[in-house]
Amino acid sequence: MLDTSRRTAFNDDHEAFRDSVRRFFAKELIPHLDRWEEQGIVDRDFWNKCGEAGLLCPTVPEAYGGLGLDFGYNAVIDEELSYAGSSAGITLHSDIVADYLVGYGSEEQKLHWLPRMISGETPTAIAMTEPGAGSDLQGIRTTAVKDGSDYVVNGSKTYITNGQHAELTIVVVKTDPKEGAKGTSLLLIEADRPGYARGRNLDKIGLHSQDTSELFFEDVRVPQSNLLGGEGMGFAYLMNQLPQERLSIACSAQACAQRAFDEAINFTKERKAFGKTVFEFQNTKFALADMATKLQVGWAHLDWAIKRHIAGELTAAEASAAKLWHTELQGEVCDTSLQLHGGAGYMNEYLIARLWRDARVTRIFGGTNEIMKEVIGRSL
Repeated sequence: MLDTSRRTAFNDDHEAFRDSVRRFFAKELIPHLDRWEEQGIVDRDFWNKCGEAGLLCPTVPEAYGGLGLDFGYNAVIDEELSYAGSSAGITLHSDIVADYLVGYGSEEQKLHWLPRMISGETPTAIAMTEPGAGSDLQGIRTTAVKDGSDYVVNGSKTYITNGQHAELTIVVVKTDPKEGAKGTSLLLIEADRPGYARGRNLDKIGLHSQDTSELFFEDVRVPQSNLLGGEGMGFAYLMNQLPQERLSIACSAQACAQRAFDEAINFTKERKAFGKTVFEFQNTKFALADMATKLQVGWAHLDWAIKRHIAGELTAAEASAAKLWHTELQGEVCDTSLQLHGGAGYMNEYLIARLWRDARVTRIFGGTNEIMKEVIGRSL
């Protein structure tokens, strides 16, 4: 269990909420994790159960059926989900997609979609990455051409989290390919539209219970009323929302690192070698001491970043630094913790193996860590 007794980003209400999240995950998440890992996707009714428990989109204003809470509540869910060893895609739904709807959606769009997102009726995704365009969002080729009162969408996306479950996807498209970034727009596309096709559930190194898919659009007709915000404003919207996405990744990474460390502590105190526990060897204590120190620094920094974001003060460079630092820490701690498990660490029956696998992608998604350094460098 995460020790939050010395955290500075949360108040008593956040901690009461954390208790309810833990109880819910203990009942509805943890008993199913191994099965979901094997089947490559969480059960569809998990979304509805999360909605009933108030775990989806907590920051959405009350006018649209939400709780109107601050990002600290999202952070609580992110941390507890990651500490449990789960890769369920509800954080993307709540931390990323919901904010696009709240920030840029029309009143009609918000009234229609947000209550459905909160209840779990409509799982969502955001489709940015293409086979030929990853971190460079200006390089996307999916087009949306006006035809009467519709847009006609053609193209493909890949590595889309929640791609199998999503009933609504924010799709990054080019409405004017000649204008580069200024020709980029965001469209809300429902999964039941003719020409919209889901590809296979991709076979990944880790995050096995998180469905990740290819999406294909072949002459998909979408009403112009499905445009999210202004035409040509998509790239600006993406840049505005990236700090929260990167902070969300940092929250999950830090909690995963803590869980890996805790697993290493427990294992080395129980495992015997040469007549004493592995924990008693100086090498083990030094490795654990190094990780404990970096985790202590990490929690202090994460709380600083969360408070900055809630106050509306977290900059793009600061969020990029948080994503960079905490995901690098996650990779280091998971790898060292696996090493301390010895051969057992390479066995899938031990949680550390899953944590280690799942950690690798966090240095890639949300913008690679090389891109994070570029963003930070430009701010200097």
